[in-house]
Amino acid sequence: MIYFYDGSKTAFLTAFLAAYRDEDARLVSGRGQLALGQESVFVRPDPERARRAEERFLALDKDCMRELGYLLRSGDPDRDRTAFRYFRLIAARGCPVRGMLTEDDVIAATECIRRVTFEIHRMHGFLRFMESASGALYAPISPDNDICDLLVPHFRTRLPQYPFVIHDVARKKAAVYDGSHTFTAPLERAEVALSGDEAAWQTLWKRYYKSVNIPSRERLKQMRGYMPVRYWKFLPEKFGL
Repeated sequence: MIYFYDGSKTAFLTAFLAAYRDEDARLVSGRGQLALGQESVFVRPDPERARRAEERFLALDKDCMRELGYLLRSGDPDRDRTAFRYFRLIAARGCPVRGMLTEDDVIAATECIRRVTFEIHRMHGFLRFMESASGALYAPISPDNDICDLLVPHFRTRLPQYPFVIHDVARKKAAVYDGSHTFTAPLERAEVALSGDEAAWQTLWKRYYKSVNIPSRERLKQMRGYMPVRYWKFLPEKFGL
């Protein structure tokens, strides 16, 4: 049986309870293609059942809900299977399992979580804000994982006096800090009027990058390792003057 759910934590926990004893269960967030003869059900989120499931899991492993949050945000197409099998192992063993690195399901979950947290760390350095005419800051990104709102605490601490928008252009959503509160909202595309100083700041940034670059000692393979090409399109220093 395939259990479709909406991708939220509440729906995952509801679907987990429905699928736990089904040996052939597959959890799929959103929509998917069914093979001939496969049966499916769409599981609607049940907040009360999910709350009880969360309490039981936290009694077994106090950190597992944080890990679930990362797993559900992964861009890995197999994330639902990974999360389901990892949490079924926690339920079966009745204790934390993250240290059981001989278990394939633990290895898969650990690697999935590592990729999400590593990208969050990377984006702290790769994200580039632009100043709008209103004084608010705007940064477009296109990360592998659904992390735009997880970036807010870092930049809210670094830039507490500035409202800002972090726009995930691939997922058409944005994390917004208005100077006091944080929220997420759908955002298909944004037309941002830049401040008069923004072009000058970008030119200075490019000149700095050019001045510290040594063409005779370029290490492009190493550069791509530290700064993957998929992030370059939002880095002003990578464009010519």
